[in-house]
Amino acid sequence: MKKSFIALAIAGAFSTSFLLAGCQSNTSQQAQASLSAAEIAQNPLMKKSTLQYQAPNFAIIKDEHFKPALELGMAQHYQEILAIANNGDAPTFANTIVAMETAGELLSRTSSVFYNLTGSNSNPTLRKIQGEMAPKMAAHNDNIHLNAALFNRIDSLYQTREQLGLTKEEVRLIEVYHQRFVMAGAKLTEDQKAKIRVLNEEQSTLTNEFSQRLLRLTKEIAVVVDNEAELSGLTESEIRAAKADAEEQGYKGKYLISITNTTRQPILAKLENRELRERIWSASANRGLSGENETASLVARLAQLRSERAALLGYNSWADYRLTPQMAKEPAAVYKMFGSMVPAVVANTNKEAADIQAMINKTGGDFELAPWDWAFYAEKVRKEKYDLDEASIKPYFEFDRVLKDGVFFTLERLYGVTFKPRTDLPVYHEDVEAYEMFDADGTSMAIFYADYFAREGKRGGAWMSSFVGQSELLNKKPVVVNVMNIKKAPDGEPTFVSYDQVTTMFHELGHGTHGMFSKVKYPSLAGTAVSRDFVEFPSTFEEDWAAHPEVLANYAKHYQTGEVLPADLLKKLLDSRSFNQGFDTLEYMAAALVDLEWHSLPAGTPLQDVTSFEAKALEKHGINIPAVPPRYRSTYFAHAFPGGYSASYYAYMWSEILAADAFAYVQTQGGLNREIGMKFRKTIREVGNSVPPMEAYQNFRGQAPTTDALLKRRGLK
Repeated sequence: MKKSFIALAIAGAFSTSFLLAGCQSNTSQQAQASLSAAEIAQNPLMKKSTLQYQAPNFAIIKDEHFKPALELGMAQHYQEILAIANNGDAPTFANTIVAMETAGELLSRTSSVFYNLTGSNSNPTLRKIQGEMAPKMAAHNDNIHLNAALFNRIDSLYQTREQLGLTKEEVRLIEVYHQRFVMAGAKLTEDQKAKIRVLNEEQSTLTNEFSQRLLRLTKEIAVVVDNEAELSGLTESEIRAAKADAEEQGYKGKYLISITNTTRQPILAKLENRELRERIWSASANRGLSGENETASLVARLAQLRSERAALLGYNSWADYRLTPQMAKEPAAVYKMFGSMVPAVVANTNKEAADIQAMINKTGGDFELAPWDWAFYAEKVRKEKYDLDEASIKPYFEFDRVLKDGVFFTLERLYGVTFKPRTDLPVYHEDVEAYEMFDADGTSMAIFYADYFAREGKRGGAWMSSFVGQSELLNKKPVVVNVMNIKKAPDGEPTFVSYDQVTTMFHELGHGTHGMFSKVKYPSLAGTAVSRDFVEFPSTFEEDWAAHPEVLANYAKHYQTGEVLPADLLKKLLDSRSFNQGFDTLEYMAAALVDLEWHSLPAGTPLQDVTSFEAKALEKHGINIPAVPPRYRSTYFAHAFPGGYSASYYAYMWSEILAADAFAYVQTQGGLNREIGMKFRKTIREVGNSVPPMEAYQNFRGQAPTTDALLKRRGLK
């Protein structure tokens, strides 16, 4: 399971919330009239990019181009939707569904670039535009989904879909549209629709504000260290990087430790200074609870807003609403999944805690295990139990080699694809690299951007997104990006990655190839446009290849000598993979259950105190181990509150069941080979949402998954 947050492509007519309520029929003309011919001609977003596969021309796109293109794009899209809704001809698949699939070209093109940059390369100008556009986008979305005439056309096709002589994919598309409109409120009364609009506008404003505050918090809570002695345990390179970061922020002669967007901070495994560890952990765990950029009030109101919206739509809670189109179908199924795992996970975690406390005592520590101690002493336990020193392994995980000789190598062996650098394509930051992906027969398939290094203006986490989504209907090939936050080494020094970051690289390009392998006609069904609890399956499946002996032997080589990771170190690494899995699983489950509890609140529930609500949720599910807090506390839970995973963070574990089962099956079919890889590519990656998720899985596996492989994967069985 990865700490990522997937940023879905904003491509196609309905893939994001989009104009102020009450748009008039002359909106497009008004919007265009406000722009001069020169402004339109000089704005590169107003027309298709001439670069390969319409990749954005970042060399000429400027911040000031976005707002006029977004506003004109919404206006044009609204006019196209009105024309579809008010068509005097009887509804057909072509004049209604296909017409909607082809509408909104300018808005789709501009949105995909804009929202990718606000996540990966933001600045004050982009954030200002984002704040201004949020309520407009939400209202525009409502103007589409709450249009009664448009829904009547969709509903008419839905009721007769099996008699229209359509393909299976076309029937699927009608069903997806119908469900989307119903869940947006298409069947509500006009009074109820008015209430939904108000709730949607407030939610859009609050989620945008949440994201903005999180970005500011990242800089605000960075820990400043006065002297180098406090950094004992770090390498010389890491200390130099901390000093450079401090100087960049104006702290001359000091050291800066940035805080990642999780409770656990990777640096805690190395720092010997317990007081500094506590400072770092506290900065992480307590962010957003108070101060100018507090997010606790936003959490409470968003949970309340969502429960009100769910009630208007006829659901008991936001969780019930959100899970209806997912594989899980209802919250009870998720609670049952976690409940069945709690005893084994808690037992493992308590055993790990006892081992760590024994290590604290053994090494002269006169204190009880606290959250800021876990990673540091767990590393000592790991070293003693497996004789594994992470520092001795890291030189074998040089970033560039991991990407090219590890991730790219695996994708070639399984799926026949190769990646070639495209230094001629402009990028949006100097650290971003562009590649072109080719199939085994030499056919060009996609453009891929690799954006792996941390910097100011990039939100925390790791994700995949698209600048251009695949569609045979629109004759579009995918343009995909992977984003991570790896700490880049000082100039002239190699960048090393932890094994956890190695698996994240495999994971995110699993998402990437899910988008780039797509062979679907209609954009709304293409690539990663699948349910939340299925989308993490193809990416999690890729993670385990990082530990495959043949793959490891190809990329895990000493950065200076080229020596392959020695067999004894490799064995220790593989043997240690199940280490600390109680902790890893419990901190994830705690976050997922807190998310689900927030979104299981019924309408009418008063605003909740964040700290006490979290404590009660953990107590309720028997997972309140003080030394193992949730991976994300609510105040910086980007997945569940500003992000798209509200009531859905469980999806990582749900998907991992599929991934573990599939990976175990692949090993029975010869493991790392093209034949089984192509079967996975064709049955899972190429079909997008054109095939129902469980049907797609059974087409590959031949049966439904079981949890056996998951428990073994996590060392719990």
